[in-house]
Amino acid sequence: MSLRVIDLSYDYGRQPVLKSLSFVLSSGFNVLLGPNGAGKSTLFSLLTGLYESRQGEITFSDLDLKAQKRQVLARMGVVFQQSTLDLDLTVQQNLLYHASLHGLSSQQAMNNVSGILEELQLLNRLDDRVRSLNGGHRRRLEIARALMHQPQVLLLDEPTVGLDNDSRNLIVEHIRELAKKRGICILWATHLMDEVQSGDQLILLDKGEVKAQGKAGDLCQQHDTDDVYQLYRKLTQTVEIM
Repeated sequence: MSLRVIDLSYDYGRQPVLKSLSFVLSSGFNVLLGPNGAGKSTLFSLLTGLYESRQGEITFSDLDLKAQKRQVLARMGVVFQQSTLDLDLTVQQNLLYHASLHGLSSQQAMNNVSGILEELQLLNRLDDRVRSLNGGHRRRLEIARALMHQPQVLLLDEPTVGLDNDSRNLIVEHIRELAKKRGICILWATHLMDEVQSGDQLILLDKGEVKAQGKAGDLCQQHDTDDVYQLYRKLTQTVEIM
């Protein structure tokens, strides 16, 4: 499944936040890289239908988000930057509640997600209340929940912020494997340079504008830079990124 954005703009009042964004993403691991305030979260709100654009188009394969929102959202998994888990429910209860929203039976939901839970080291935590989990385990649960209905597109907004290195590495590795094995179209938004690999499809976002897009290694070569950090500094004149 592909994701296409054409001439997308968005303003908060008179303040432009996104300025005529255009890009196409296909199956695989795609990175949206930009500092805080670049417009990443606003873009995610538009891609998930929380905000409605007044200019531009968003399509998922042959489905238009505005005209066919329900069909698009049924094919999409989302992990927002801010947690949306119910802390007083158990891990399994959170999963099954989300499954019911997608019309999945309890058995079907657990069949779909059990392998993911095992890979994310959560299978033995099903009866634990979410409140008892640390930040890394909560984030893993949100990822498992987003994958439970077997989406074709997975959007993750700063999914590793504030996590310990073990949780961060496990999550990044798991999502990359998903992109390879399942052919999911993944959009991974981050401000962390070391989460970008040379073979990743990369979108550089700064102050609401796409500064460059393409394979990370190719972009570095085209702009005569040694790495993504140098590339970003050269194209944006900013250092507000790690």
